[in-house]
Amino acid sequence: MEIVPSERVASIGAYAFAEVDKEVQKLKDKGIEPIDFGVGDPTTPTPEVIREATKQGIEKRKSSGYPSYTGSPEFREAASKWMNKRFSLSLDPATEISSTIGSKEAVFNFAEGFVNPGDYVIIPTPGYPPYARGTLFAEGTPFFIPLLPENNFLPDLKSIPEDVCKKAKLMWINYPNSPSGANASMNFLKEVATFGEKNNIIIVSDEAYIDIYYGEPPHSILEVSTDGVVAIHSMSKRSAMTCYRIGWIAGDSRVVDIFKKVKTNIDSGTPTFIQDGAIAGLNDETHVQIMRDEYKIKRDILVKALTGIGLPDCTPDATIYIWQKVPDGMTSIDFAVKLLNPDIAIVATPGEWISDKSYDGHNPGEGFVRFALVPSIKQTEEAARRISRLKL
Repeated sequence: MEIVPSERVASIGAYAFAEVDKEVQKLKDKGIEPIDFGVGDPTTPTPEVIREATKQGIEKRKSSGYPSYTGSPEFREAASKWMNKRFSLSLDPATEISSTIGSKEAVFNFAEGFVNPGDYVIIPTPGYPPYARGTLFAEGTPFFIPLLPENNFLPDLKSIPEDVCKKAKLMWINYPNSPSGANASMNFLKEVATFGEKNNIIIVSDEAYIDIYYGEPPHSILEVSTDGVVAIHSMSKRSAMTCYRIGWIAGDSRVVDIFKKVKTNIDSGTPTFIQDGAIAGLNDETHVQIMRDEYKIKRDILVKALTGIGLPDCTPDATIYIWQKVPDGMTSIDFAVKLLNPDIAIVATPGEWISDKSYDGHNPGEGFVRFALVPSIKQTEEAARRISRLKL
């Protein structure tokens, strides 16, 4: 029999980070162990305080049955308290917070609750692929707005055509920003919230990297407004819990309620013992500071190596990424391939792989590569030595 994928699956192509994994495997097949800065998956062990709470939770919950679709009362209360401590927000854990299976589940499925066929969703590019993939699966139309260095990697809201604003249901923002590492000021967040209110567009702020920063703590858009605004948070990067799949969405109760209706028809919630581990993680800031310090050490080692061979200084303000401008005369893929040379064996992600062409037809990821600061400090030091041998 003939097996044919749906049109929506056939239209999306390969997932960028799956392609990075393929390149890593090619080197391994040749007996070469690369230093992998490609996929943003922390290699640091999940902190002991979280592991121990999870172990205890398994025993405590041994007869607990299915987890809550939207999070245990204890987890939602812990998330609410953390939001209050971090941002001085008072959010009702019963109506303004729902647990999520990490952030990817929330990002991908969010559009299903709000987007009808043909509706626009305004999406930053470069950006997290599920913003667009979720839009396409909901039969919406992505409108890609570029994040450019000359705009400090902030979207130019004035450039969005009026007809797009009229047909748009959602707008995604992501600060601290992956992959650029840029932060957003309170003034910009106010502009975004005002833009959403003026145009009747729900603002969805992906704040998965809000706790990985190297200067002043970044702001949440919820500090500006909760009217038609929600923020998505994750324990993945904050607490090295990528394997655990736990996060939450917070903000406008009307938006959260619709998201809950979508969620309860798609999954059965994060296991409660994992929520127990996440509660312990939210109650402990020591491990987060340790990780920030380690990421900063790795950032500085790699930036020094890259600038040492004549590349522009692209030191990020936040996140676990360096969005590095490539040498003049080379494409992002050219430079990524050069790094894959067996003598160097460093994996980075070509910028164009995680970017889409914006409304002007330009791919703003071209000319950049992304380094995810997930190898150890020792591996990063070795990568710096290898980079110093590069001839540009």
